[in-house]
Amino acid sequence: MLRIFNTLKKKLEIFRPVDKKTVTVFTCGPSVYQRSHIGNFRTFLFEDIVVRYLEYSGFPVRRGMNFTDIEDKALQEANRKKVSVRDLTGKNIRKFIEEMKLLKMRIPDYLPRASETVEEAVEIISELLRRKIAYRHGSNVYFDPLKYSRFGELYGLDRTRWPREKRRFHRDTYTGMRWNLGDFILWHGYEEGDIYWDTRIGRGRPSWNIQDPSMILKHYSGTLSIYCGGIDNLFRHHDYTRAILESVRPYPMARFWLHCHHLVVGGKKMSKSKGNIYYTEDLLQDGYTIEEIRFFLICSHYRKSLNYTQEKMRSAAEKLRDFKEKTHEMARRGNRRRGFDREVREKVKEIFAREMDDDLNVESAFEKLRDFLDGLKQGDLTPQKASGLVAGLKEVDTVLGVLF
Repeated sequence: MLRIFNTLKKKLEIFRPVDKKTVTVFTCGPSVYQRSHIGNFRTFLFEDIVVRYLEYSGFPVRRGMNFTDIEDKALQEANRKKVSVRDLTGKNIRKFIEEMKLLKMRIPDYLPRASETVEEAVEIISELLRRKIAYRHGSNVYFDPLKYSRFGELYGLDRTRWPREKRRFHRDTYTGMRWNLGDFILWHGYEEGDIYWDTRIGRGRPSWNIQDPSMILKHYSGTLSIYCGGIDNLFRHHDYTRAILESVRPYPMARFWLHCHHLVVGGKKMSKSKGNIYYTEDLLQDGYTIEEIRFFLICSHYRKSLNYTQEKMRSAAEKLRDFKEKTHEMARRGNRRRGFDREVREKVKEIFAREMDDDLNVESAFEKLRDFLDGLKQGDLTPQKASGLVAGLKEVDTVLGVLF
């Protein structure tokens, strides 16, 4: 049985979906004021593995992933480049989908944009105002976290540190991994030069933290089985998202919360100022294949930070090439016309499932499969056994996406 680490409960739990007929998954997508780099794609590939393994395990999945195309950063970047916000974000969205396909990622059933769900955001804000959980200050609208009793549970926030004086934080995002202990913005009232919508709560635009709830409201009813994203979203985002949606709905937002840790470069966070940002094409230009890039990004445990160095990338690529060479040798030895050894095929799947069921441990699953192949006695390897091995690995590769 699949056991995964639930951030909300801070422990491993047996995965039980809300509805076995359809596992609902929502993944916190990219902010498209800029291109996504390989650090971003580590998280999105982890989410791809989650969906693929659920399907491999027999669960039908309905997945959504949002595009944040309205936020302070998008406005600032569009002004800097002297283009419209729509042109800026549209270009980055097209590039992102192109790279998803390149990296063999499943395209989600829903890819909503924040700009397409303003009406839903207004609906939520109106209800929060009616319930006096949100309030107006000037032309802005703010959420009072003290009105939601479970605020901060995802992160594990110490509520005793909350200041007595009223504080308001009016920006979409803030730098650094620290908490803003105060009220957060839901609606940016119109300011000259800003993009805006005319709505029943006034002229303005939705904040970053109202956007996921509005997109979930549009496409899902009931509790999500899984909500996931990057570990950085545990600061000033996912607790906000949960508080908003659970304040207007009489049921939990999600049963399981999953978070993928960062990819760093040489032990340092990627940033333009450090000049250490890598994109997919940078690794392709270095001679790596798409499968090798995908393998490097998925083949380490998602709850550990992944450190990119040229040496580690080269080592991962060589490890995959060696495994593929052995796999292709098995395919050459096999003879599918004479049938295949079902026991061997099931053994491959058993090894894979045992490790993957332990909190989606791709790294351990790959290593155990490699040990299994290395331990085979070549003299005992009949064409039927070779074909059985290949059949099992092809099924495993519907999750990994790196072998065939």
